[in-house]
Amino acid sequence: MARYDKYDPRDGGFRAPLAADWLQADLNKVFAVGLDAQGRVVKGSGNSGIKGVLVLTKIVHANKVVDVMTDGEIVEMDVNHAGIVAGTSYFGSAAGALNTTATDMPIGFTVEATRLVVRAGRFEVTP
Repeated sequence: MARYDKYDPRDGGFRAPLAADWLQADLNKVFAVGLDAQGRVVKGSGNSGIKGVLVLTKIVHANKVVDVMTDGEIVEMDVNHAGIVAGTSYFGSAAGALNTTATDMPIGFTVEATRLVVRAGRFEVTP
C-alpha cells in the first residue's frame, strides 16, 4: 500500500483538481502525473508534461483538489510495484507509469525497494 511518508505542505508539492475519477484499481499506487489544458491533474504527461507523482488511498472524484508530490518520500512501494529495486533511479512515462528509462521525466530514486525519494524533475542522469 504505497503512501506519502514525508511531505512538506509548503514546498513538497502543489494542489490541483483531478480531471477524472480515481478508481479502486488505482488506489495505493504511484503514478507520474501532469496537468491538462484546464490545469487539472491527469495520469501521465497531459498538456504540461510530468510535474510530480500522485498516490491516493481512497476513491476520489473528478474536480476534487489533491496534493501532487514534487519533493518528499513514498513508502510501502513493494505491494503494488513489483520489480522496484533499491538504489535505482526512476522516471515517469508519458502514460504515468514508473520505469527506469532515462529518456522519461526524472521522478526520484529508491533507498530501499520499498521507499521512493521523490525529487520530480530535479536530478540529472549520467550515462
